[in-house]
Amino acid sequence: MQPRKLQEVLDHARLQQGDEQWRTKYRTRAGIEGSIHQAVAVTGMRRARYLGLQKTHLEHVLSAVALNLIRLDAWWNGHPLDRTRVSHLARLGLSLAA
Repeated sequence: MQPRKLQEVLDHARLQQGDEQWRTKYRTRAGIEGSIHQAVAVTGMRRARYLGLQKTHLEHVLSAVALNLIRLDAWWNGHPLDRTRVSHLARLGLSLAA
């Protein structure tokens, strides 16, 4: 059991999540976060390799170009970039079914 005020806030937030406007807004946010994750995973953009604003800016521009080329290659070859996560239990069920 949680304190009453906290439970009321959680109930209100869950009620808002059923709204179509909230889902549209969250879909945009999820796309942006996916792009940021891809940039960090592929190019290591969490920390800049260079000192100075101009060099850092150039690194970011080249990283964006690299991501766009990766996405174009996947688009042209028909390989989806989204890797959906499979739980351990589902993976075990798939291995037992095979």
